Formats: sequence, C-alpha cells, structure tokens
Amino acid sequence: MSESKIEVYKAPAGGWGALRSVAKQLLQHRIAAKGARTLLSANQPDGFDCPGCAWPDREHTSTFEFCENGVKAVAAEATAERATPERIGQRTVTEMLAWTDHALEDMGRLTEPLLYDASTDRYRATTWDEAFTLIAQHLQALPSPDQAIFYTSGRTSNEAAFLYQLFVREYGTNNFPDCSNMCHEPSGMGLKESVGVGKGTVTLEDFQLADAILIFGQNPGTNHPRMLGELHAAARRGARILSFNPLRERGLERFADPQNLLEMATLSGTPITSDYFQLRVGGDIAAIKGICKALFELDDAALAEGQPRVLDIDFIAAHTSGFDTFEADVRSEQWALLEAESGLSEAQLRAAATVMATSDKVIACWGMGITQHRHGVAAVQMISNLLLMRGHIGQPGAGLCPVRGHSNVQGDRTMGIYEKPSEAFLDRLGQVFAFEPPRHEGFDTIGAIEAMRDGRASVFFGMGGNFAAATPDTEATHAALRRCALTVHVATKFNRSHVVHGREALVLPCLGRTEIDVQAGGPQHVSVEDSMSKVHLSAGINAPASPHLLSEPMIVARLAELTLPHSRTPWRWLVQDYDRIRDRIADVFDEFKDFNERVHKPGGFRLRNTASERVWMTSTGKARFMPHAVPVDTALHKARAELGADVFTLTTIRAHDQYNTTVYGLDDRYRGVYGQRRVLFINPADRADRGWPAGAWVDIRSWAEDGQARQARQFKLVDHDIPRACVAAYYPETNALVPLESHAIGARTPTSKSIPVRLHPCDAPAEACAT
Repeated sequence: MSESKIEVYKAPAGGWGALRSVAKQLLQHRIAAKGARTLLSANQPDGFDCPGCAWPDREHTSTFEFCENGVKAVAAEATAERATPERIGQRTVTEMLAWTDHALEDMGRLTEPLLYDASTDRYRATTWDEAFTLIAQHLQALPSPDQAIFYTSGRTSNEAAFLYQLFVREYGTNNFPDCSNMCHEPSGMGLKESVGVGKGTVTLEDFQLADAILIFGQNPGTNHPRMLGELHAAARRGARILSFNPLRERGLERFADPQNLLEMATLSGTPITSDYFQLRVGGDIAAIKGICKALFELDDAALAEGQPRVLDIDFIAAHTSGFDTFEADVRSEQWALLEAESGLSEAQLRAAATVMATSDKVIACWGMGITQHRHGVAAVQMISNLLLMRGHIGQPGAGLCPVRGHSNVQGDRTMGIYEKPSEAFLDRLGQVFAFEPPRHEGFDTIGAIEAMRDGRASVFFGMGGNFAAATPDTEATHAALRRCALTVHVATKFNRSHVVHGREALVLPCLGRTEIDVQAGGPQHVSVEDSMSKVHLSAGINAPASPHLLSEPMIVARLAELTLPHSRTPWRWLVQDYDRIRDRIADVFDEFKDFNERVHKPGGFRLRNTASERVWMTSTGKARFMPHAVPVDTALHKARAELGADVFTLTTIRAHDQYNTTVYGLDDRYRGVYGQRRVLFINPADRADRGWPAGAWVDIRSWAEDGQARQARQFKLVDHDIPRACVAAYYPETNALVPLESHAIGARTPTSKSIPVRLHPCDAPAEACAT
C-alpha cells in the first residue's frame, strides 16, 4: 500500500507512469506472466473484450491496445487471490461492514455460492441447487411479480442481458433498474427527443477527420484512457480540442503515448487541450448558450459583410424544426447572466464560438459531468443544439459522442434492459416466445430504492455491479436493502453490496470476461456493444478461477427453469450454444438480422444509427432544436439564498485507481494523492479566506430541500486548480450526501455532480494522527 502523501504530479498522463502502474498491478495480483499473456489477448479478434470501459477499439481486429485502467480491470479479475467461503467466513458481516471498499474486493475472486447465516452473522458455502431453490421459492411466494427488483450492471453481455430480461418479463415485471439510470440516462432521453436516437452518432474514424473536438464534463485520462490515443492523434495533426471542465485534469492537458518511442525516450508529451475553459460546476448550459449566442452574432456580422454564413442555413431548413424559437430564446439571453452562471467571461465564450465558426467538422463529447445534474437532459440537448447550428451531425468527422462507462452498458439497454419498454418491442418479444409480457412501467433505480424503503418490494436480485455503493443517499439506500426478505448478487468479487443485505442473502459467483466459458456446445463467445454501436465478440483465455463458477447466461437459465416451471422457453437448450441465443435476439430485433453471420466476422458490425444518416426518428421527422432557459432555481441557488455565500458546490469524481465503484488502490496519481481517499479538493484561495491551513480536516454536510441532515465525515483539504466556491471528492465515499429525491428532470439520474454543501472543521482521524 502506498504511503499517504500529497505530491504534485508533473509528468504527462500516460508515459512511464502508466507503464510503472501496469507492472505494479500485475505484481500486486501475483499474475505477472499470466497477466502479460492475458493482456496480449485483450481486444483481439480471438480474445476477450476489456471488462473496463466502453470506448471502442480500432477495428477490434489487430492492434495491440489496452490502457492502464484496462490493466487494472484485467489484473483484478485474473488475480491469484481467492475469496473462498472459509476466508470470507472468518469474519462476521458486521465486522466487514467497517472495511473499506478496497479491502472487501481485495480478498480476491469468489469461488463458491455463499449463503448468509443470520445465527452466526457470517456467510457460508452453499450449493447452486440450494441457492436457485431458495430464490425461486421467494419469487413464487410474492403476491405480485412487481415486488421483485432485477438490477443489471453494464458488464453483463448481450446474451446474458437478453435472457435476463426475457426471464424477468416471463416472470411478470418490468422492474429493471440498471446502471444507465445512474449515469447516462439523460443522454439517451435527450438525444432521443432531439435527433431520434438515444446513442451517439460518431464512429472512431470520425475522430481522425474532425477539425475541432469539444469535451464537456469528462476526464478521459482516468475514466477512458484509450480515448487519449484519439485525442493525442487529433492534437498532433492540428485539430483544436476545447475542454470544458471545472478541474484542471492532467489527461486533458498533456499525454505521452506509451507506444510513441520518441515521447517515451525524451520524457515528453503532446499538449491535448488547445483551449481550456474552467467553468464552474453546473455552468454547462449557460456556457453552451453563450457560445450559441456568439455564433448568432458572428453570423450577423458575416451576413452584413457579404461573407459566407456561419450558420448552415441549408441544413437547418432541410433537416431541423424549432429553429426560430430556439434563435429567439438564445438572442434574448443577457451576457451578464451567462457569465455569472457559467463562470466564464464573455470573451472566453466568444473565443470558443470562433473555433466553432472556423471548423468544418466538429465532434462534441461528454461524460457524467453533464448528465448527473438536475438539468442534465437540457444540457445534452443544448450540446445537440450547438452542433445543429452548423450541421455537424450526420457528416464524416462530426457528431455527438456521449462517452459511456461500463463495457456493455449500451448493449444492455439495446437488449431490453429498460423499465419503460416500447409496445413494439413487447409485441415482438411476446410473439417470438409465446407469452404476454407485462405492459406497465417498472422501477428505475430511484424507484427501486423507494419501493424497498416503503415495503412495496421485498426481493432484490443484482446481475453484477455494486448497488449499495453506486447508489445515492447511502443511509436511505442501505436501510431499504436491509428491509428486503432476500437479496441476491451475481458477482466475481466480494463487495459492499454483500455486507448490506436482506434478511436472507446469497452471493453467486460467475465467470469473468477473461475466462473460458465452456457449455455443452463447447467454448462460447459473448457479444458486447461499445459506445459507438459496434457489436463484436469476446472470449476469455484463462481457466476459471474456480470449478464452481457459472456463466451469467447459465445462472439465468437455471433460475428461470425453477421459477417458471411452465415456461415454453427452452432455457438450458439455449445456453448450450450461445449462437442459439443470438438467433433469438435476431428474431426479436430487426437491426440484429443475421446476427451470428455478422458478428462472427472479424471486427463484428455496427448497428444502424439513423441520426448519422440524417434520418430523424423524432416527433417532427426532423432534428429538433430544443430551447432551454439557464437554470436559476437549482438546489445551489436555494441553498445560497438560505445560508449565504458559505455554500460550496460539490462534484463527485473517480480516483485514478478506481473504475466506477471498484477501487483498485488508494492512489490518484495525476491529482497527486497517494495512499488515501478521504480528500476534498478545494481552491486554495477559498481555503485561505477561511483561515484553514493546507491539509486541514473537515466534515461535509449537504443541503437539501427535504431538510434532512446528510454528512460525510473527516476529509482532508487538498489544494487544487478548481473554480472558487467549487469542491470535489471521490465517490462512493460522498454518495451519502446526494438526496434520493434530487435527480435529473426527465431522467431521474442522481445529481451527484452538483451537491450544495457546507464545510465544518473537525479533528483528524486517529489513523492520520498516528502517521
């Protein structure tokens, strides 16, 4: 474990620091030789898809490509450590509740099904037959199928997700909370309304053609390191890269490609961002609207001088609706409001508009810094508006690029993991499998927590993920899970959700993406869909961590057979050969016609994206300009009206040794934090104004309209380049501060990136004093 210290990191992202981290991970998990062999199979035509992020691979056919975070994900899955029933059973669950998330997962790979024994407060080994029988008994005993909740992680394959949603709908409910509800739901909802497709419109090849790339609310250096390869190449050929992010992030500043011999030999790097706009947390809508306003004024000047128009008038006339209303709304905005709410000056916004006006091909990328806000849907639609003004959707080198997280989070939604399924999908599903699917909407993540809290749901089944750690309002969520009669988690490693359990609880160990999946028909491939709608195969190369592991499709099939004894679906037969599952997927989804034929070709295939073809599947039959007011009544505005200027805006972030809720280690190299996680990044002037020394400790208390006190205790202040009155800290440690009732309008995504908080000095924790 690293020594606890704060030390400024001066090197570029990537480079030797990344390579040293790779070596450290392989040694830490005692898999140096095995790990190197495994990594060489990652993202290869006959290998496995990286279990990390959903950033696409170049053709997925030949290049040796993996990133530092991919190494961490692979090393954690291929670790030599084993979380056997004996090892887990050495401690009571009450004892393990006090462990860190890192310590829980660091026990290694799960090896056998586990059953919670309330009499001893410990987990013990059980058999698969006993586990499935217990789950089936609980499900069959419920007065209504809607009293069961079925969560899905973004690591679940297309085949597992399809069988899972089929089983749950045959059982009789649409209760499908999933990780999309907590991250990119506003992207899907916003884009579906504005351009007719709830996905991004670009391909990886578009990044090679773009003149300008806009990055909103995203830190690719930590969250999607392989994206830095595309940004690195774009910057080196002269593309302008504009970053809109409150924190200065090393990956957006400089990057050294570990495969670039010159950069590695000279310890140099390539500047990534040409223009860095440090807007305040939550200031994106105002900033984008300011750029739009400046574009209108540049167009006015061009028209007056007889120069070519800045706006693409022909595109707007032929392909869009709502332009006049949008134009009137933008022109009526006052620069003073735009500056105050964005945290950027008029001159900065005009400079960004000038780059837009002089670039023929523009891509806009964004992450959860856009979506996890009260007005996340509006922010996504303002990005779409900005690109529509100059026709930057549906042409090579330009388009919309929501950068999603887990490797198959987009594919799970495509497969039907959604609490609001369309009638057309349900009709087809029912026809193919000869049953009547439930037609009413199910619970999303917020709704699921509320239902468990209120006693309207009593069985929770999690297909992967770490629900207890990923969700908002930690105290309320944990209380809700504990009210359940049964909680079940399919997982590869022990985590927080397994120590926050119902009256009865099971942990079911599954195969990982890196492992060989052998069924009756032989070794199997699964398929995944990346952020850019490319579907390809994945097959592990390592022996399973235990002979007792089952694949996710097999877990679903065996549970379905016991729970639904009269089902006409041949569950076990389908799982004998995953090609059979893919044939059924093709029967249900037209876009998967000839699925097996297409996906077995090297590189797979891309799903059709109508918006990229300028075919607009919207209510008007055209791309829609969607005007939105600059928010001036947010929780932050209300908190400051009540409490004064001493309110900060907290945004939650990941550390570099972290992927979503999985904590691989305690370092955050690029931000200079080592051996610790309870830190709060603050502008040094804000700290000094309050008379707090560097390294002081504070408690964080959030403000909420419900008046409930929420607190996260003992965080160390760390100076960082962040706008005044803004602070940042890691999740899941600060999820407790996010009210369950505070979520995005129209998408119900938790507002984890804009939490009004006050800081209260406190004593350092005992362990900090000891060191």
